[in-house]
Amino acid sequence: MNLILEFLLLVGVIIYSYLESLVKFFIPRRRKSVTGQTVLITGAGHGIGRLTAYEFAKQKSRLVLWDINKVKREVGDVEIVVNNAGAIYPADLLSAKDEEITKTFEVNILGHFWIIKALLPSMLRRNSGHIVTVASVCGHGVIPYLIPYCSSKFAAVGFHRALTAELDTLGKTGIQTSCLCPVFVNTGFTKNPSTRLWPVLEPEEVARSLINGILTNKKMIFVPSYINISLILEKFLPERALKAISRIQNIQFEAIVGHKTKMK
Repeated sequence: MNLILEFLLLVGVIIYSYLESLVKFFIPRRRKSVTGQTVLITGAGHGIGRLTAYEFAKQKSRLVLWDINKVKREVGDVEIVVNNAGAIYPADLLSAKDEEITKTFEVNILGHFWIIKALLPSMLRRNSGHIVTVASVCGHGVIPYLIPYCSSKFAAVGFHRALTAELDTLGKTGIQTSCLCPVFVNTGFTKNPSTRLWPVLEPEEVARSLINGILTNKKMIFVPSYINISLILEKFLPERALKAISRIQNIQFEAIVGHKTKMK
């Protein structure tokens, strides 16, 4: 009997959640204030990280810009951390250098562990803070010649989801989490990207979407937002249809294939 009641309660929660999502779709979420809060951004010297810093500066936040050439050690309690640093080396698996694979994982996921382990204790004590994981649409779907990158971004999305669940289990509901998942961004790290169905994004657009997602406590921030719908549809499509969509999509960029640079 208890199982039946729990099942009925689950159905009610599901219906309520869908209705809540529908209402939020039409009614803009309230934006929180981050004025005066200390925001740590990794990889802030270029691209999305640099422009995200500008957006937080507009909000009058206290910025700590953490890049390979600039580190501040004593900043007090950090309220918001944006794990933005990233590495990508487009190549087929056999052409990928061992040190490049290692660096991809060190920067794209292992760094998240070390930074959050250092900053999380103070957030737990205050039951306050916001942890932002910059991942990619490649953390939800795969692209050939980006095996290490896709693998590391799947790990980053998993890190975000597992951390979110753990904080909820601990009752630390005052600590917010967000995960940014854009498509190709014109930062220069991937040379000459092009697709038929997805846009190639400018960093300014991604940074604006990220700051809006943070201020409204959005869990998963897809850029563009309709990518979420296509990812859901992919779960229900047969393999043959997915291959056909991939051919139509015709994603291209410069990559090392057979130890030679080619457009793939």
